[in-house]
Amino acid sequence: MSQVAPYAGLDPARVLDAVDAAGYAPDGRLLALPSYENRVYQVGLDAGGFVVVKFYRPGRWSDAAIAEEHDFAAELAAGELPVVAPLRCGGHTLLRHDGFRYALFARRGGHAPVLESADTLQWLGRLLARVHEIGARQAFRARGALDVDSFLRQPAAAVLASGLLPAHLHASYRAATRRLAERIDARLDAVAARRLRLHGDCHAGNVLWTDAGPTLVDFDDARMGPAVQDLWMLASDELAMQQLLEGYEQMRPFDHAELALIPALRALRQVHHAGWIAARWHDPAFPRAFPFAGEPRWWDEHLADLDALIEALE
Repeated sequence: MSQVAPYAGLDPARVLDAVDAAGYAPDGRLLALPSYENRVYQVGLDAGGFVVVKFYRPGRWSDAAIAEEHDFAAELAAGELPVVAPLRCGGHTLLRHDGFRYALFARRGGHAPVLESADTLQWLGRLLARVHEIGARQAFRARGALDVDSFLRQPAAAVLASGLLPAHLHASYRAATRRLAERIDARLDAVAARRLRLHGDCHAGNVLWTDAGPTLVDFDDARMGPAVQDLWMLASDELAMQQLLEGYEQMRPFDHAELALIPALRALRQVHHAGWIAARWHDPAFPRAFPFAGEPRWWDEHLADLDALIEALE
């Protein structure tokens, strides 16, 4: 399996064979679903209906880390929370076929939530409070935490090593990311928020909405971190955050000091995104999906954004 093109050997026949090996006979219907980090497919079954199969990117997570992701989702499902947890096949949720690690999930329908609705935000707040109540019971050991090293320093190093950042911007980028790291470290230390197990990437694209309410999907970025990490990407402004917290605090207390972390968390996400693209640029899917990262103008804009983030944290 090539680290340059890790999914080159994952052809339709191998996907269907993997589903069959897990005990679900496919009928040949196969649909690729949007995913860059992993590869995800909807597969039709002879018995009717569908499963979703997710092939994990080689080298990203250890087996122990994936087991923690699966166990957390299963723990939430056992608590009667609306989440999509992996299916257990032959006693296991993490499966292997032809060198690929993968998991199967039930298919769930739905659409993105309407985040302009106060009722929707309060409902999401209640759900996330219940997720955090369970998430606070124990810690991840293998999945790591949302911190400056893994979400800023390492991604910044990937950018500098990638060849994407124009040479004349290297010094400015090093200086900007160093200042940003110092300010984020200071903000995290000042707030000293409690860390708990999180969904980690809770935005509208990872919520399926039906008349029955929300369902959370894709726990691939689950980590330890502050509760506000699972809230801020759903809130477009202060009023939306208030509405989220109205629902949240019906189920669980929230430390309002954590709101001061939002500029730091936004900065971490922005730097991590650029570093993620740079680190994955060897994967042919990434230049196709993010062609702007190959243009010097985008890096000029990224540096300007970093300067604005630094100012917001002063």
